[in-house]
Amino acid sequence: MRSRNSVSVLAAAALAVTAASAAPAAAGSRAAHDPIQFTVKVGTVTGSGCPKDTVWAAARDDGKLTVNYTDYLAQAGGSSRPVDARKNCQLSLQLTAPQDVTYAISSSYHPIWATLESGANATLKFGHYFQGLPGNGMVAQTLNGPHDDDWRVAYQEPADKLLFQPCGEQRSLVLTTELRVDKGTSDPSKTSFVSMDSLSDGPRILYELTWKNCPR
Repeated sequence: MRSRNSVSVLAAAALAVTAASAAPAAAGSRAAHDPIQFTVKVGTVTGSGCPKDTVWAAARDDGKLTVNYTDYLAQAGGSSRPVDARKNCQLSLQLTAPQDVTYAISSSYHPIWATLESGANATLKFGHYFQGLPGNGMVAQTLNGPHDDDWRVAYQEPADKLLFQPCGEQRSLVLTTELRVDKGTSDPSKTSFVSMDSLSDGPRILYELTWKNCPR
């Protein structure tokens, strides 16, 4: 049974970023009062970590965005196949909000279950961008075994790297994630795995949004 003890990792900066970024809100725009109410609709979903009908998204009353997966697991060792060691997902979302505001993802929280043998390790990668615009690249976090507990990764976007949807445009928000397990020097007969599956009480990936007023 999964215990409630956890390991929390706060990433200070992206490990790989591009120099370009999406166009920010116009200079002089003011922060909007939070929370802003919005709706979200799932568009295209691709990747080995999110087969059809295994992922959904929702807008919370407090203005945060949640994403749920039900079949997102990577594993290595034991009877695992090589293809099982890496799973990924690219999720396209359409957020609808009042026309006089725009948004950026300011932080994200990724709760994962990890069962890793001694000598094995797991890697989580994640990133986002707006359709047709460059992003900041993927952030990567690694966990070394032995470990048999929650692995909770929290990430705060640097203030100067926030990617705002351009005012007056309706571009899809694209979320990318990847789970990878390397059995390393662990006993090859034993299975190590990491999972982002949503349980009845979680976990759910949580995205906090920052809002700005668009110029009139």
